[in-house]
Amino acid sequence: MAAELAARGWNVIGTVRDTAARTLLHDLADRSGGRVLIEHLDINEPAQLAPLHERLAQRELDILFVNAGTTNNEATPIGAVPAAEFAEVMMTNALSPLRVIEALEGLVSPTGLIGVMSSGQGSITNNTTGLREVYRGSKAALNMFMRSFAVRQSGTRRALLLMAPGWIRTDLGGQDAPFTIDETVPEIVDVLLSRLGKPGLAYLDRFGQSVPW
Repeated sequence: MAAELAARGWNVIGTVRDTAARTLLHDLADRSGGRVLIEHLDINEPAQLAPLHERLAQRELDILFVNAGTTNNEATPIGAVPAAEFAEVMMTNALSPLRVIEALEGLVSPTGLIGVMSSGQGSITNNTTGLREVYRGSKAALNMFMRSFAVRQSGTRRALLLMAPGWIRTDLGGQDAPFTIDETVPEIVDVLLSRLGKPGLAYLDRFGQSVPW
């Protein structure tokens, strides 16, 4: 998504968890001519949020988009999930993204967009197969937390977005996923940008269609 936005002329600030590790984001930054910058943030470390805000305090963001996700063994029924495993998935997928949003929302333009990567598996209505119970629960929780955030922001002119990108061939999605990053990212970015200037919360797939809660 960072590469797609940069290719469309946007200036991008991306975050990495490990400053010592080389990532694709570093490669993108190196060839961006200064339009892609890298900051350090592990969203599961709340103490890192205030320093990040301070470093960015002189900037105004048109878009704040939080993309974070982890999972456990998809076949483990919820009653058999170890507490530590449950806590890690819920922390990464649900609590930490909202901590980031609440810490950095003051940097976002009054007419900007705040978005977060959700999942179609966060839809309670569409859960007809089971499996991935902790992951599904974490994304449903994320959706609920974002809904609550939207209620508290009821007077805002900002757009708020929960993005359900589909099953994509990533480290998280696995090699059995039917769609590649190259196929899906332009569609995700199209939907993201289409929401600018449209206040209120939407839960959308990469085709811009509403996902049932």
